[in-house]
Amino acid sequence: MAGNIQLKNVQESDLAIFFEQQRDPLANQMAAFPARDKDAFMAHWAKIMKDETIILQTILFEGQVAGNLVSFELSGQREVGYWLGREFWGKGIASRALLEFLKQVKERPLYAHVARHNIASLRVLEKCGFRLQGKEKNFAVIQGEPVEGLILKLESTQ
Repeated sequence: MAGNIQLKNVQESDLAIFFEQQRDPLANQMAAFPARDKDAFMAHWAKIMKDETIILQTILFEGQVAGNLVSFELSGQREVGYWLGREFWGKGIASRALLEFLKQVKERPLYAHVARHNIASLRVLEKCGFRLQGKEKNFAVIQGEPVEGLILKLESTQ
């Protein structure tokens, strides 16, 4: 798809937009991740912005803050995640931004976790070279119901 995509270091001024994006009920349902209240959200971002082991980037589309990308270590594995505001869905932005981000995050293998029902996010990861590694029976719990997740892995060679 057409449109200029850029990545930049996350700045405090981006956080208000990220906060609103993560409050979207449809996005929460798709990601199987609940929204945080403002204090918890800002505390989380203050913490991760100070952690030098975490790689954070803001996604810009046509100069607008479209979302963010993050890479962090969890249980000895390097993980990747992203969030895109709903108004930017379906335009190829996530795939293009993640491909660019993967040039910065050199460590391999790299892992991603996605709710099984989030087909769009699964496609983004597959387009970027991630392959299904396994399943998680209790990826999340939404309204008391367990949500199955998928574990994807990006190997050294693609």
